[in-house]
Amino acid sequence: MNNDQIKKDYFKKIKLIQEYNKYYFDKNKPIVPDQEYDFLKKKIINLEKKYLFLKSNKSPTQSVGFKPSKNFKKTQHKVAMLSLGNAFNEEDLINFEKKILNFLSLENSSQVEYSAEPKIDGISASLFYKNGKFIKGLSRGDGKEGEDITKNLKTIKDIPKSISAKNFPVEIDIRGEIFIQNDDFEKINEKFANPRNAASGSLRQKDSAITKKIPLKFIAYTYGFEKGMKINTQSCFLKNLKSWGFKTNPFNKTIKGVKNLILHHRILEEKRKEIKFDIDGIVYKVNDFDLQKRLGFAANAPRWAIAHKFSAHSSISQILNVEIQIGRTGALTPVAKIKPVNIGGVMVSNATLHNEDEINRKDIRIGDTATIERAGDVIPHVISVDLKKRAKNSTKFIFPKICPSCGSNTVKDFNETTKKEDAVRRCTSEGYECEKIAIEKIKHFVSKEAFNIDGFGKKIVENFWKLNLVKLPQDIFNLDYKKIKVLEGWGELSVSNLKFSIEEKKKISLERFIYSLGIRHIGQENAKLLARHLKSLGNFLKLSINKDFSELSNIDGIGETQIKSIQNFFFNQTNLKVLSKLKEKLTVIDVTQVNDNGPLKNKTFMLTGKLDGISRAEAKSLIEQNSGKIISNVSKKLDFLIIGEKPTIKKVNNAKELNINVINQDEWMKILNKTS
Repeated sequence: MNNDQIKKDYFKKIKLIQEYNKYYFDKNKPIVPDQEYDFLKKKIINLEKKYLFLKSNKSPTQSVGFKPSKNFKKTQHKVAMLSLGNAFNEEDLINFEKKILNFLSLENSSQVEYSAEPKIDGISASLFYKNGKFIKGLSRGDGKEGEDITKNLKTIKDIPKSISAKNFPVEIDIRGEIFIQNDDFEKINEKFANPRNAASGSLRQKDSAITKKIPLKFIAYTYGFEKGMKINTQSCFLKNLKSWGFKTNPFNKTIKGVKNLILHHRILEEKRKEIKFDIDGIVYKVNDFDLQKRLGFAANAPRWAIAHKFSAHSSISQILNVEIQIGRTGALTPVAKIKPVNIGGVMVSNATLHNEDEINRKDIRIGDTATIERAGDVIPHVISVDLKKRAKNSTKFIFPKICPSCGSNTVKDFNETTKKEDAVRRCTSEGYECEKIAIEKIKHFVSKEAFNIDGFGKKIVENFWKLNLVKLPQDIFNLDYKKIKVLEGWGELSVSNLKFSIEEKKKISLERFIYSLGIRHIGQENAKLLARHLKSLGNFLKLSINKDFSELSNIDGIGETQIKSIQNFFFNQTNLKVLSKLKEKLTVIDVTQVNDNGPLKNKTFMLTGKLDGISRAEAKSLIEQNSGKIISNVSKKLDFLIIGEKPTIKKVNNAKELNINVINQDEWMKILNKTS
């Protein structure tokens, strides 16, 4: 990349991290896991180190947090509240200590003593005391100035309002973390996404009487400005905090050597499931205050401290129940209802159990204590259960042999290829006879890849089903808008928008129409192959009239499994009625000749993130029109991963590991000989 492209990429990342900051610090609604935020922050810092011409006052190396809210008076911090650098592994800690030793001109064999303090996942606050009296309290804000939230802070019982200890400094700015214990959060979790959001939202109430009702806690751990303090080490300071009446973290520890830091990190990460509040890592501080002063600060972070993060992927919880969900193809999926737990900044209350075989293999039971994992884009799932904590009266979970929705038998299909039964058990009901299958089929019908009806999401499908407004796909095109207009949450404008969206989608391509029907084993690619072969809706419908499916075996990519699914679909009378009614309401576009010799011939593509000025569907269509092929997984078969705004980090990293070309939208457009 040339310098202009490097700058463009850099400022795009700056804009993105500013957006993350806004939602995290100002709106109390994080939109990405901590790990993804840290990854972006690291990329920005690395870019600045590599290219010295890159500079922005909005960079994480120049700013902290987000500008204070307009709802509170802004006040300057006497000493800036800075952020910390992050460590994720042993190598990061070795480099951290090496920099300390180099800066202080100490021998490599020297061992630094650290104060190791659990990092509470809460809201930072600064408390200013003068002559033992609590005078003012500020939020972090942007690090330089914060919000004056004194009245709200005074409602917290853990914060001493006056201190009479003789050794308490004349003036001091005590800093710590506001948080809510997990057991307290369970009582108010309907209002907030996680304990951190609850703490932040409560502190920023205009009425302190509302804040007083929230069970906020405060743990002190450092200071900013001080006058008249005679303490030499961080560990000694923590002891004094306790004697002055402040709560301190019971897991604070003094440690020497990186190996011991790693060991302590491992022990505490395992123990955190037993701690009453959320911690997301350990902060290591050089214990000696004189050394801290010598080391000073680099950019907006101290050289003498670092945060060693825990894995954002897993946690421990209890399985409260096991529910069976039924998909559009009849698949029965067991879901564990768990005691809500914070994993990577997200409160998780459900975890997939995959299938019957998985439950039996791991011997998962209701009441078990389980390890729950949530990594990247993966839905939270149960890794294992702790047999030592299992109740004596625990009973094995029996998977239903009868569909919980319609009462039909459930079966496991025999796979001719593997010569084994499928792992998934399915309801034998076909078409729309099973209520749960019918609802899921309609959700699929209106989904983005199918009819893509704006404003007709999953919740609306469920609501309209309950109200008997939609029971079959054709009902969508016969809606009683007068009834909808009087429903709660609906009005003249929203109904008008919905009507417009539905009318707009009465014209659809054959491949999308086939895909929308939700025929088992007929995904987007197979729907495309069928459409290209059959050319028109008329030819597709003839399959049901002639009951002759032999011609489908000539389609490359369509096998016996797909043909059998299509047969089953057309043998169902409800499906035939649905097709007949949809034919009356819709215009299904015939397939036009596809360009087989375009500039993207023999190239495979995958998209991740939001593209600028073009939808994902249009981008895929453009690739295919120019002879390229879309694939759904990152593998060695992939030639190009096209990334837009907010790409999935896991996909990008996997592509790089496999040496796949990762390109942006402009680079892709150049391949097409177009301008973005």
